[in-house]
Amino acid sequence: MWLKIFTTFLSFATGACSGLKVTVPSHTVHGIRGQALYLPVHYGFHTPASDIQIIWLFERPHTMPKYLLGSVNKSVVPDLEYQHKFTMMPPNASLLINPLQFPDEGNYIVKVNIQGNGTLSASQKIQVTVDDPVTKPVVQIHPPSGAVEYVGNMTLMCQVEGGTRLAYQWLKHGRPIHTSSTYFFSPQNNTLHIAPVTKEDIGNYSCLAKNPVSEMESDIIMPIIYYGPYGLQVNSDKGLKVGEVFTVDLGEAILFDCSADSYPPNTYSWIRRTDNTTYIIKHGPRLEVASEKVAQKTTDYVCCAYNNITGRQDETRFTVIITSVGLEKLAQKGKSLSPLASITGISLFLIVSMCLTFLWKKYQPYKGQKQNTGKPKHFQAMKMLWMTSEYMNLLLFQMLLVFPGCQVGLFQPLMVYRGKICTVQFMKLFSTSLPSSKTIQSELSWANQYIGGKF
Repeated sequence: MWLKIFTTFLSFATGACSGLKVTVPSHTVHGIRGQALYLPVHYGFHTPASDIQIIWLFERPHTMPKYLLGSVNKSVVPDLEYQHKFTMMPPNASLLINPLQFPDEGNYIVKVNIQGNGTLSASQKIQVTVDDPVTKPVVQIHPPSGAVEYVGNMTLMCQVEGGTRLAYQWLKHGRPIHTSSTYFFSPQNNTLHIAPVTKEDIGNYSCLAKNPVSEMESDIIMPIIYYGPYGLQVNSDKGLKVGEVFTVDLGEAILFDCSADSYPPNTYSWIRRTDNTTYIIKHGPRLEVASEKVAQKTTDYVCCAYNNITGRQDETRFTVIITSVGLEKLAQKGKSLSPLASITGISLFLIVSMCLTFLWKKYQPYKGQKQNTGKPKHFQAMKMLWMTSEYMNLLLFQMLLVFPGCQVGLFQPLMVYRGKICTVQFMKLFSTSLPSSKTIQSELSWANQYIGGKF
C-alpha cells in the first residue's frame, strides 16, 4: 500500500514538472441530497499526446479506494455497479453525480494519464458532503405567560424539523447574541436561557438555523416581561410649571396627566392633601382641577402609580398655586379700559372741577374792593392753581403707570411700578405730554431707579 502511494505521488510530481497539470475549483464541495452534483476538473499539458486516460476513484475514511469509471480518449468504461449514477464526457474530466445520496459522501479522486513520448500522470482529491436543507425554525418560550423583572427567568427553544449538521445562532434585533451575565446557551446552542429577566431584555428575538447548503430564520418573537413603574411624572396642558409647582390663574380649569413607563399599564390614584389630611379624589391617569372650586390658594397633590403584576408602586408630589390674572391675561385684556381706570378718570375730573369752582368763587373781584388788595389774593390764587396742577399731574402720572389703557398689545413690553403693571409706551408718552414739575420729576427718578426705563 505504501509503495502504491509513493508511486502515485512520484507520478504526480513527474507529471506536474513535465507540463501536465490538473486543477479543481474547490477541494470541498457541499451537495444536497436527492439533487445532482457536478465536480468540475480542468487539466492541461504542453507535450504531444497519443492517448489521454481519465480515472475516477471513490474512498471513505478507513477504506480502500473504489473504481467508479474511467476513459481512454473518448471511450468510457464505467463500473457496472455505478454506471447509471456517475457520468463523464471525455476528454472533459469533470464528473456528474446524479442523484446524490448520503452514501455518496466521501473523497473523490481524479487521475489523468497522458501517453506521448512518455507517460505523464497527475491527480486531485475532492471532498464531497451531503446534507438535507434546513426547514424554517420555530421558537417556543417558557413560560409563555411571561416573567417578572428581576424575579423570573425565561427560556427560548429553537426547533427545526428538517436539516442535517445544524448550527444555531440567536439574534436580537437582527444582531447576534453573545454569552453574558444573564444570557446562557445550551451545548448545541439551540436553547437560550435568560436569568433573571430585565426590562432591557425586551426586544425582537429570532433563531437562525443553518448548515453547509442552506439557512433559515424563524419568525420574530417578543418575550413578555413585566416591569415598572419607571419615570413617573405629572404634566399639564395649562399653567406654569417650575419644578414640582404649578401656577394656575384663577378661573382656569387645568388638566393634569400622570404617566410612567410600565407593563402592564399602571393603575393611577390622585390624592389631595388639605389641613394635614389626605384622601383619594380620583382614579385614572388624568385629573381636572377647576381653580374657582378650590378653597385653598395652595394645595398639595400626589399621583400614585401601581403595577398589579410586579407589585411595585411609585408616587410623585406636586403643588398647585391659584393666582390672580397673570401678565399674559392682562396683556390680552389690555384692549379694554379697566373699571378702576374709568373710576380714577371720573374722580380726577370731579376734583379738577371742584377746585376750579372753588377758586372762581373765592377769588372773584368784588365791587368796591380797593386796587391794592388784589395782589395778595392774586398771589394766593396762582399758588392754589399751581398746587392743583401738581396734584393733577401726579394723579395722571400714576394713572398712566397703573392703567395703560387700550393701547397695550400682546407683544408690548410690560414693567412693574410699585407692584403695578405699566407699559414702556405710556412711560415715554408721559415725558412728552405732561408738564415738568418737581413732584413729577421725583416720581420719574423713582421709576428710572427701580424700573430701569428711560423716560
